[in-house]
Amino acid sequence: MDMSRTQGTRERLVVIGGDAAGMSAASQARRMRGPDELEIVAFERGHFTSYSACGIPYWVGGDVEERDQLIARTPEEHRDRGIDLRLRTEVTGIDVDGQRVRARDLDSGDESWTPYDKLVIATGARPIRPDMPGVDAAGVHGVQTLDDGQALIDTLARTRGRRAVVVGAGYIGVEMAEALIKRGYEVTVVNRGSEPMSTLDPDMGRLVHRAMEGLGITMVNDAEVTKVLTGDDGRVRAVVTEDAEYPADVVVLGIGVRPETTLAKAAGLPLGGHGGLLTDLGMRVRGHENIWAGGDCVEVLDLVSGQERHIALGTHANKHGQIIGTNVGGGYATFPGVVGTAVSKVCDLEIARTGLREKDARRVGLRFKSVTIESTSRAGYYPGASPMTVKMLAERRTGRLLGVQIVGREGAGKRVDIAAVALTAGMTVERMTALDLGYAPPFSPVWDPVLVAARKAAAKVRAAS
Repeated sequence: MDMSRTQGTRERLVVIGGDAAGMSAASQARRMRGPDELEIVAFERGHFTSYSACGIPYWVGGDVEERDQLIARTPEEHRDRGIDLRLRTEVTGIDVDGQRVRARDLDSGDESWTPYDKLVIATGARPIRPDMPGVDAAGVHGVQTLDDGQALIDTLARTRGRRAVVVGAGYIGVEMAEALIKRGYEVTVVNRGSEPMSTLDPDMGRLVHRAMEGLGITMVNDAEVTKVLTGDDGRVRAVVTEDAEYPADVVVLGIGVRPETTLAKAAGLPLGGHGGLLTDLGMRVRGHENIWAGGDCVEVLDLVSGQERHIALGTHANKHGQIIGTNVGGGYATFPGVVGTAVSKVCDLEIARTGLREKDARRVGLRFKSVTIESTSRAGYYPGASPMTVKMLAERRTGRLLGVQIVGREGAGKRVDIAAVALTAGMTVERMTALDLGYAPPFSPVWDPVLVAARKAAAKVRAAS
């Protein structure tokens, strides 16, 4: 049992979770405080550290050739920097009063307690796995970690049939559907919502629906999987909804994720309405001076709605880790919140959103005006100009920008960053129309599509006033 802390002024930082938030925090803390001042012990239950979970669909689909290309920093590199990283070791309990964690070696089964002076919880998120018959059958996969991705690739290599069902049509579901199409599978996506990509309003999701069908993906909307059927060998053979049965040789769950806060809840740490840990601006767990949390296991402030929400994105996790490491190391840093920016693609169709959807605005009591415009990625006469659709929401009384959604071909997705900056700055759509954006025919029409939407939204706000 590891019951003693290092003597003298040396402190011990314990990190639970070895991916983006956890190892960013550990690395930043090490930059600020050397091994003589701060001992760092990190626990990771998997085989890998500091990897891009967002890249897993592209690895499965063959765009990324090797698994290790997704790894930003190996365990050996972390250890070379003076971090005691323990792989295949799962933390099973947090003793807040005693300032210690209990961990189990997953290979040997041995358990021990490790004391801490400062603790970072970066336990990430877990894929939603519906409680239904057959969901644990061979051939049914969630995709959250590199281990999950490897397991799916191994299944695809062994499976003789070429029929795949993806359950869910959010970011992971849509990206995995594309990956399986690239692998030569017949793909059916079963989606509870009226259109894919529920992070968009349904009218914008409909554009994604058409693009997916154009790739040969069969979209089944307004349907919920109730059962997974298996063959005599125990492997999946079909999924069942209330109205139909869909043959499947492999099933991928893309329903979404929830914060992995089982440990935190058992330890009595504060959780929000979405099940994520609650922290202050410095990512310190509320009410606990020596515990921090970051990444997919926390809730963050939505700067547009003013409410807490759970958003599982690597961009946030890495920022959280940097902020935590700075504060643990004796500096000062804050994470003010997010505006909910995300971008994805289905083959050459780019999908982006930031801010609030219509139902988000209604839920928080905001009255708004919305506009939808059609434009092109470049000057219409320039070769390669492609269409894009931009939807924009503005507060009815003030004209404050509330949200933007963009669906289009090359050059569409990253235009959402213009709106993300405007949202963060609290700009009105009227003020946005004067933004001095870059222009040349190969890059944009004279009026960028985002500014065209802002002009129309500003006119609608003025008319409403």
